[in-house]
Amino acid sequence: MKFQRKALLVEEAAARVVERVQPGRIETVPLADAWDRYLAEPLLADQPVPHFRRSGMDGYALRAKEVAGASEESPVTLQVTGNIPCGSIYGKLLEPGQAVRIMTGAAVPDGADAVVRLEDTLSEKNGGSGTVTILRGVNAGANVSEIGLEISQGERLLEAGHRIGPGEAALLAMFGAARVQVYARPRVAVFATGSELLAVEEPLSPGKIRNSNSYMLLAQLREAGCEPILGGAIPDNVELARQAITAAMDEYDMVITTGGVSVGDYDILYDLTTDWDGELLFNKLAMRPGSPTTASARRGKLLFALSGNPAACFVGFELLVRPAVRRLMGGEDVGLRTVPARLKAESLKTDRKFTRFVRGVRNVDREGQLWAEPVGVDASSITVSLRDADCLIVVPPADMPMEQGGLVALVPLKGGGF
Repeated sequence: MKFQRKALLVEEAAARVVERVQPGRIETVPLADAWDRYLAEPLLADQPVPHFRRSGMDGYALRAKEVAGASEESPVTLQVTGNIPCGSIYGKLLEPGQAVRIMTGAAVPDGADAVVRLEDTLSEKNGGSGTVTILRGVNAGANVSEIGLEISQGERLLEAGHRIGPGEAALLAMFGAARVQVYARPRVAVFATGSELLAVEEPLSPGKIRNSNSYMLLAQLREAGCEPILGGAIPDNVELARQAITAAMDEYDMVITTGGVSVGDYDILYDLTTDWDGELLFNKLAMRPGSPTTASARRGKLLFALSGNPAACFVGFELLVRPAVRRLMGGEDVGLRTVPARLKAESLKTDRKFTRFVRGVRNVDREGQLWAEPVGVDASSITVSLRDADCLIVVPPADMPMEQGGLVALVPLKGGGF
């Protein structure tokens, strides 16, 4: 019955969702196109880094024991027998009494065990030969990066499911991964339900509103790494919705709807998800906004039926859909991440039974304390505050309002600077 739904904790609902999701399709892409994708295979070091003894300074490669105790008052002079720029090698053994001019990053020759800085030398050239005067001694190993200092051969550097950012791209390039196996971007269809909805380009008319939720969801999906497909609006007709949604579930990796999940006469998603060939996972959550948020599984794919109220739709996506698509892309640690903060508000109302997720903004004071305060009007039908929010403030069930300075948990929103 619409009025007798059992409210599920958000954490339990998220667990039900994630356990129904398996990592999706795998594809191979050029490394240049792999940014912000998720690896489908681990990266193992097939060589040490560096794979040769590397100079950490511009200077002279030499034998440390030959310049032990060198100073401006007691310098040591060596014969210069070569010059090693980056990308070149000396090609022979450095003999006693010799030094080689070397650049940062170049290969240290055999026989040398240290590099003295250029600033600690004086060089002279006489005809075809030259000498260098060492003004400060060095210890063996000085300014030399030994083989494998940074990375050992066989070291596991990246796991499957790891997002590829700038640092990951650098590692992949370092080990010659010109093409990378990644999880395909999930293809997710988005529908809005309601006979009151107009297309974005249509003029407003009495009793009608434009279909803004779909475009909000398209943006959230793209931000999450998906390939969103705009399915358009479905009027308040269960059979039309059934046909459109089941066809989309057969074709795409996931389907999201917005609207039609509450207890009204025209809330058709309740009727559909309680009478079809899919498994109803939940249709009520102990949270505000978005209590009637619904999820079903059908033939190994998920349908999320989110609230038609903009804020509730947005919150439902962040708490439930985002972890699911992250899992589709191979992620293992897809749980809800929160950070602690202090409440910056005179008070914040609580709900006796439901956890509230309040749109908020955060700032850090001079002492380094993170604070969060609500932004705008906290009603599920309000859209403007979604523009300004960079976090959700988690307000657990309680009988009394939460007071200023109280400890709260924040759910960071992508781009919120956490």
